[in-house]
Amino acid sequence: MVNMVKVDKNLCIGCGTCVSVCPEVFELDKDGKSKLKEKADLQKNEACIKDSIDQCPVDAISK
Repeated sequence: MVNMVKVDKNLCIGCGTCVSVCPEVFELDKDGKSKLKEKADLQKNEACIKDSIDQCPVDAISK
């Protein structure tokens, strides 16, 4: 179960992979960095969150 997901803004390069893999949870902010959508259902989207963590090229996403 995913309780919390974090995006490290210092590591994020804004490539958008997480948004492509899991658009229900991730979006790019005004600075072009990944962020969690406010009302994202983390439990429902656990599989694509894991895929996003695995595919992030700079390991900016963690749980």
